[in-house]
Amino acid sequence: MIHYVIQIVAFQLLFLIVYDVFLKRETFFNWNRAYLLGTAVLSILLPLIKIESFRNVVPQVYTFSFPKFAFETQNPIVLNEVVLKGTSTSNSILSHVPNILLLGCILALLYFLFRIFQILKLAYTNPKVKEKDFSIIQVSNSTLAFSFFHYVFIGEKIKTQERESILKHELVHIEQKHTWDLLFFEILRVVFWFNPLVYMYQNRISDLHEFIADSKAIKQNKKQYYENLLSQVFDIKSVSFINPFFKQSLIKKRIIMLQKSKSRKIQLLKYTLLIPVVFGMLLYSSCSQDRPTKDVAKQEYRVSNESQEKASSEVLQSIADLKESIAAKGSMTDEEKNALKTLMMLVSPDGLKEPYFKDVVKYAEIPYGVIEQVPAFPGCEKVETREESINCMSKELNSFILKNFNTNLSNDLGLTGEQKISVFFKIDANGQIIDIKARANHPDLENEAIRVVSILPTMIPGEQDGVKVTVPYYLPIKFQIKE
Repeated sequence: MIHYVIQIVAFQLLFLIVYDVFLKRETFFNWNRAYLLGTAVLSILLPLIKIESFRNVVPQVYTFSFPKFAFETQNPIVLNEVVLKGTSTSNSILSHVPNILLLGCILALLYFLFRIFQILKLAYTNPKVKEKDFSIIQVSNSTLAFSFFHYVFIGEKIKTQERESILKHELVHIEQKHTWDLLFFEILRVVFWFNPLVYMYQNRISDLHEFIADSKAIKQNKKQYYENLLSQVFDIKSVSFINPFFKQSLIKKRIIMLQKSKSRKIQLLKYTLLIPVVFGMLLYSSCSQDRPTKDVAKQEYRVSNESQEKASSEVLQSIADLKESIAAKGSMTDEEKNALKTLMMLVSPDGLKEPYFKDVVKYAEIPYGVIEQVPAFPGCEKVETREESINCMSKELNSFILKNFNTNLSNDLGLTGEQKISVFFKIDANGQIIDIKARANHPDLENEAIRVVSILPTMIPGEQDGVKVTVPYYLPIKFQIKE
């Protein structure tokens, strides 16, 4: 969730930079309106779009040294997920973030509804003149001048000669349905009340509305229109989703924009900047997708088919060369034994059964798809099938982890929600747990997972063709923490 919000903020910031630098000063007001509305929606949707093909835009480079390839190509036995339960009474500010965000949304919604109520109160407590497509609300003892949907609010203190210009201006807002734009950003302000960029978006669309209305209303009496803007500053309610005629901070901008020459059509090419910007955002959001937990083991050891074929041919050639050398001498040096230790991890299932290699197969790490007899938890050795042995191992490991894992860490570390821990380990030819590695969002969780796995009892080692071998395992742990 936090990553999603960060992406929204980052995308909105980039969109606004493009707007302020390249588009803001152009007189393509309707194009700018579409840009602001469109990019506000895109900033919310793009982080949710994951295009798998984009993940392969930058090809991965593999290094094919034998030790690295051997480690990556091992296919571990994937054990059943261990689910731990924990509680947290931490007063960390992070644990209260969801509640703070929700409270902010509620307060923002109440404030929004209160301002709607104020406008409706003005509409129903003041005289109304019904026209064909709109209604004029005569606000008593006021110099208000703004529109809201099909209502035009005009204070009774406004001079008669100025009313016509104001009315023409506000009718443009009504015809082009500008209130809907402002309400859209108002909803965003309720949901993303903590995001200052939403407020910036709303200010820019509000300015654009005035430029659009000015450009159309000024066509009939330009001199009178300027006089109205410069004559006085009307009372303006502090409401972000109405279209006021006079707004002191905006009058100067409106006059400057009215005096600008129309932008040349060639400047429309600036909007094509949106194409590479959106493409880059799609690329980022697609490539930043987290890998599913159930695929961690496969992803950890994945290599391309082409790479496997190339490496396999090299391995077979190396084995053939070593076999010829050892046969010629009738003995095996330590260097040759170490070489075979590496090569045997890549050899085919048929190769493992060659009697000639029985004396070195104990050095190999045998993949799940090849091994004849998997390691067994003490007490599980009497089961009949490999699948039953794996299930028994999972059950006993699950029970052991649940009993020995320190779930109080959730309170000590102030953790909340769901924590994922990925544990990799091997059971060697002596049944010992070796090469334990763990990954989690917090180092203390990694250390605890390693500690618990390291105190597992000695296992009954796996066997291949009657020889005890080393077998890799992957154990997923889900730590669910409630406050």
